[in-house]
Amino acid sequence: MNWLPPGLLAAPAVILIGLGLVPRGRSNDAAGMFGRLATLLCGAMFLMSVSTAVLITMYGAMDYTFARWNLPIPVCLGIHVDAVAVVMMSLISFIGLIIARFSSTYLLGDRQQERFFRWMSVTIGASLLLVMSCNLVMFAAAWMFTSYGLHQLLTLYPERTWAIWAARKKFLISRLGDVMLITALILTFRCFGSTEYTEIFAAAEAIHNGEAAGSLATSLIGLLFVLGAMTKSAQFPFHSWLPDTMETPTPVSALMHAGVINAGGFLVIRLSPLVSLSPIALDLLALIGAITALLGSVVMLTQTSIKRSLAYSTIAQMGFMMLQCGLGAFSAALLHIVAHSAYKAYAFLSCGSVLDTAARMKFPAKPLYPAGRIATAVLVAVPLAFGLVYTSFQLVGVDISNKPGGLVLTLIMTLAMAHLIWNGLAVGHAGLCLRSLFQAVLVVVVYSVAYLGIDRLVASSTSHHTVTPSALDVAVFAVVAVGFAGVFILQILSGSLTKPQWVKRLYVHAMNGFYFDIPARRLTAWFYRQAAPVQ
Repeated sequence: MNWLPPGLLAAPAVILIGLGLVPRGRSNDAAGMFGRLATLLCGAMFLMSVSTAVLITMYGAMDYTFARWNLPIPVCLGIHVDAVAVVMMSLISFIGLIIARFSSTYLLGDRQQERFFRWMSVTIGASLLLVMSCNLVMFAAAWMFTSYGLHQLLTLYPERTWAIWAARKKFLISRLGDVMLITALILTFRCFGSTEYTEIFAAAEAIHNGEAAGSLATSLIGLLFVLGAMTKSAQFPFHSWLPDTMETPTPVSALMHAGVINAGGFLVIRLSPLVSLSPIALDLLALIGAITALLGSVVMLTQTSIKRSLAYSTIAQMGFMMLQCGLGAFSAALLHIVAHSAYKAYAFLSCGSVLDTAARMKFPAKPLYPAGRIATAVLVAVPLAFGLVYTSFQLVGVDISNKPGGLVLTLIMTLAMAHLIWNGLAVGHAGLCLRSLFQAVLVVVVYSVAYLGIDRLVASSTSHHTVTPSALDVAVFAVVAVGFAGVFILQILSGSLTKPQWVKRLYVHAMNGFYFDIPARRLTAWFYRQAAPVQ
């Protein structure tokens, strides 16, 4: 049912992209005008997105086609607005509004202020069209246009050689993702005879229900989409470009980490009915997501630069989000995108004030504890955290066994809450113990309620098919669980008075990102016939 003029929903995104085509001005007044217009458009889009969310619950999703061209692969311009799309529209427009307002002051008088607002508008507008697209062709075009807009933002200052180098590295990795996406698009058209979501999802549903047979092609399609998403969301081994882009202005970093980086996750969530046809793709996604999350978490703790630490935090969070997708928890992944984006936008936009505050204040060194106290705290914290997580899920009606990876996600959340509770128990102060316990209870309850709400909202827009886990699935789940348990133990040992020698040696390698950036750096140097600059 079309309950809202379709052109009204798409207009802010189209106008934002159009700002990038306006001839460049020469005055600060022009830059200010671009900033005010971008702020106005993002604000209007946010209000319409929130209103649309209410209307969707009443009337269902909206599908509308503006134009259609019968080419070898049919191309149409239209929008598909369902619960998943409206959540992402609200998120992108809200983040865009905050960054536009912040940048109006942050870049005031900067010689690149106008260029920033132009390409920021293009990037936000393309991201909005990406989540509203009704077919794979439109999705792929918006996907590449978003990448192009971000590239322009990363190269705002040509004199910053390391920023240019990082942008080149990202450019190559992004083009690899584009190739995978386009190949998957062509295979999808050949396999299903269409690129439109409604027709593709109907065919995928028929395969899930046993009304049609799957094939090697459907498995390959899912695998290619997953690989394309991995390049966009900085998953291992395509992650090294993200920490290297930290020389860019703070608003660019905020837009990248709170907005553009989510495109890979959205791709998997949007195409979950199609991707879930390929068990090998989901297993790969779960495994790579876990590796990325663990790698990012360990390296983040060793970084001395706040922006690089935040970059590795983003890598870890995107890895965990992909892990959730691989385990079939697409609703949880969408909730993770929303929560992470809001936090990361705040973290980047406030990191300067954090440094100023730290310069004025003296913080005590991180305390170290005897091994006996650490062991006792762990033995108390883990069962307490599991009981808390399990009880909260039961109270809100979340069945952890409903999805194959439900137990794994429960274990990971248990370890996270156990670490929070452990911090208070290890100190041995009653007040800190109670505060840590209260924080854990609050986090678990808020997460459980939020998950239940978003799961019901997007129930009709994501895949909810469950299958009996194969031997490979079980092996992947076991590796993921052991990996997270290992990182938990490593974090605990880092607070010991007597650190094992291997922990001290690991620290040095972690500071250097375990040298995983070397292949990408050498590939970039070979492609551009230019040695990497000294950072």
